Amino acid sequence: MTHLLDVNVLLAAIWHQHPDFAKADAWLAGRQVATCALSELGFLRVSTHQKALKADMTASRQLLHAFLEKHKVQFVPADLPALKSSAKKSEELTDLYLAELASSKGMKFATFDTAIKHAAVEVIK
Repeated sequence: MTHLLDVNVLLAAIWHQHPDFAKADAWLAGRQVATCALSELGFLRVSTHQKALKADMTASRQLLHAFLEKHKVQFVPADLPALKSSAKKSEELTDLYLAELASSKGMKFATFDTAIKHAAVEVIK
């Protein structure tokens, strides 16, 4: 089974100082994983945002690239139309879109977020 990675998983797996780095790293071992433009852009945005990690864009891109290569990450197009998303409020938009995208590709959606309610979600513990 391939797992589409949530932004929070990418952040934890790539930034060694992240509190969930060890958990993400252990979970990734031997798994087939995927990203899409939304999850990759989310990683870059949070990594470089002045109210978040404040990392350099070039360094963040290099770390993302190294992670994608190391884990042989499959890239899937975010081709599910926005109006097919079942989100009822703003806070659910990206999470449910990614879960529904994963489901549409026959994948699971790997996340640390226990609040996402969707059949495709696999919460990393």
